Amino acid sequence: MSTRRQGPLARFKVIDLTRARAGPTAARHFADFGADVIKVEMPTAGDDDALGGDRDGPDFFNLHRNKRSLTLNLKTAEGVAILKKLAATADVLVENYRPDVKHRLGIDYETLRAINPRLVYVSISGFGQDGPYANRPGFDQIAQGMGGLMSITGLPGQGPVRVGIPVADLSTGNYAAMGAFIALLEREVSGEGQWVQSSLLQSQIAMLDFQAARWTVARQVAGQAGNDHPTSIPTGVFPTADGHINIAASGQHIFKRLCEALDAPGLVADPDFATADKRSRSRARLNRELAALTKQHRSAELVERLNAAGVPSGPIYAIDRVFADPQVEHVRMAVPMPHPTCAEVAVINQAVGLSRTPPVIDRPTPRLGQHTEEILAALGYDAAAIAGLRERKVV
Repeated sequence: MSTRRQGPLARFKVIDLTRARAGPTAARHFADFGADVIKVEMPTAGDDDALGGDRDGPDFFNLHRNKRSLTLNLKTAEGVAILKKLAATADVLVENYRPDVKHRLGIDYETLRAINPRLVYVSISGFGQDGPYANRPGFDQIAQGMGGLMSITGLPGQGPVRVGIPVADLSTGNYAAMGAFIALLEREVSGEGQWVQSSLLQSQIAMLDFQAARWTVARQVAGQAGNDHPTSIPTGVFPTADGHINIAASGQHIFKRLCEALDAPGLVADPDFATADKRSRSRARLNRELAALTKQHRSAELVERLNAAGVPSGPIYAIDRVFADPQVEHVRMAVPMPHPTCAEVAVINQAVGLSRTPPVIDRPTPRLGQHTEEILAALGYDAAAIAGLRERKVV
């Protein structure tokens, strides 16, 4: 398969040294928009759990599509020499070693910058590249806890609850990719690369957004609000005759529309619900009053009625039903990925669309070391040299 791909980032070469989820997520953004992403892996199998699980499983397919695989033993001097040769012509390198490891291997930013001053070197860690926790191992749930998210998730009084996705990992991958894109844009002016850093802890705190600002600005400590919005009432989950739906009716005008759509003018006139502050203080009673009304309708009918009245509302889907929704089908959030052994595989699309240069998923997840020979050949190694590297377990 040719190394040249189509897409707005096709001119860039990216080295992906990462495992777990945050780093592969960052590299996937490059791969989906056409960059040549070379995923460096240990020559021996058995490390798939750290790379997204079973190579033929859904997580691996989704994380590592559009990439090429190079096996390389960085514990050997020859392996490090090959990586340095690869980095000499690369645009971006993404790594998530603990800070001390990359220095021990001799592949830290300053070392590779001396070889290629244009290199954008992206470091992802649990807690940062320095500081008292720099060498602690990072894990998504640890960051969710330390970053405050678990303290505001769940029903009031039930104790801390993790979010159902690895939000710290994913947001770190997104922030790291954004930092790399900014560094590449700046390189067009300065001609130099730079060191981009992101961590699970920083990303998780940044994702708290207004909940964090409630503390830094107003010294308010947010707590668990369950399915209610913490500040905009009524916004939450309401029962129906056949399940539950979400309703978001904050603001005086939308609250009035909600009451009219539910044939409940008395709620608008109730002095306890006259203002946003009063509705917040009386949220328990307001929610009970609304629940008694919403239970009289089936979910689909009520969602249609409320949206027609200008009241934001929506169904609460199990994941299989998410992908059966006509709007989800329309925006193509599940897209086919070509694969040599699996006839029908769909992975999750990018959440951003570009009118002229959209993301393209045209390369299946690679077999372990599938592209080792072609990558080494492009670096100037002949067949005999590659065979020798294999014998010495360098690749």
